[in-house]
Amino acid sequence: MKAGIVGLPNVGKSTLFNCLSNAKAQSANFPFCTIEPNIGVVNVPDPRLQKLEALVKPERVLPATVEIVDIAGLVKGASKGEGLGNQFLANIRETDAILHVLRCFDNDNIVHVDGNINPIRDKETIDMELQLKDLETVDKKLDKVKRAAKTGNKDAQKEEAVLLKIKAALEAGTSVRALDFSEEDYLDFVKPSQFITDKPVMYVCNVDEGAAVTGNKYVDQVKEAVKNENAEVLVLAVGTEADINELDDYEERQMFLSDIGLDEPGSSKLIRAAYKLLNQQTYFTAGVKEVRAWTIDIGATAPQAAGVIHTDFEKGFIRAEVIAYDDYVHYGSEAKVKEAGKMRVEGKNYIVKDGDVMHFLFNV
Repeated sequence: MKAGIVGLPNVGKSTLFNCLSNAKAQSANFPFCTIEPNIGVVNVPDPRLQKLEALVKPERVLPATVEIVDIAGLVKGASKGEGLGNQFLANIRETDAILHVLRCFDNDNIVHVDGNINPIRDKETIDMELQLKDLETVDKKLDKVKRAAKTGNKDAQKEEAVLLKIKAALEAGTSVRALDFSEEDYLDFVKPSQFITDKPVMYVCNVDEGAAVTGNKYVDQVKEAVKNENAEVLVLAVGTEADINELDDYEERQMFLSDIGLDEPGSSKLIRAAYKLLNQQTYFTAGVKEVRAWTIDIGATAPQAAGVIHTDFEKGFIRAEVIAYDDYVHYGSEAKVKEAGKMRVEGKNYIVKDGDVMHFLFNV
């Protein structure tokens, strides 16, 4: 599962990517500095993992990870191939969620591709290009579906109605994610088309250091503009995050954060939010060899969770031994949890909860 960082040129995308991944993607004050998408595999910050490590004292600890993709800046006309348009749109189609970076700071030394600071205009520029690309997809599908619908094919007629609803919305400037569909229609006709504007989105307001805690007038404008989109808005001083990232000493980093009024780097909040945006959660395995965070979809069953470790675990699943994270920490060890009768045995239909500590029994 990948989250793609998008935005206009020079809004801070590559600087943010560097903060998240510690990869040094080129960052410069001119458009199209990022041409090939940079991909970073980022550890998901999770204090529960450190707590389990302190209790179990394993040989190694492995955190959950999320893939972040830094995609080239998009400009007006991208849907018709302007700038690096076609490549940008192909790259974003391959991601599962969108981190949309908006410039919400004034700085005369960093040029804006459209000449002045206006995050709402910037957002609408990108929205429009993505909607135009989705409109192309709808029109192509409609050409095929209409022919089948005319022959009386009931499924084709249903799909045609769904596609016409999407087409009308896109032409009115509304993204697919803002529309309501029945679960059946969504799974049958919307999801397979992989519309770009159906991907979940989070808006990252890139502010200066003084606005890192409370935001500013630009952030307020963004929050107002997206209030009906069911999208999260995160405020991040990307340049400041880059400065924090340069400090090797943990104590120095904490002092820097404290000075600007933050309790943790904003990048940590962003990674966790991206993980959630991708509909993912964590369960743990805890033993002396290894304490590990495993990534599963929210709503995954115990056999599906087992399959993340190895496909044979899912095929031969018998049962799962489950300890709630809070119980593990409260009693301090697996043995004491068992003594207290707090370990549960769950079957194939168990829906895994975020933070469960699990063992699987299987037979292949």
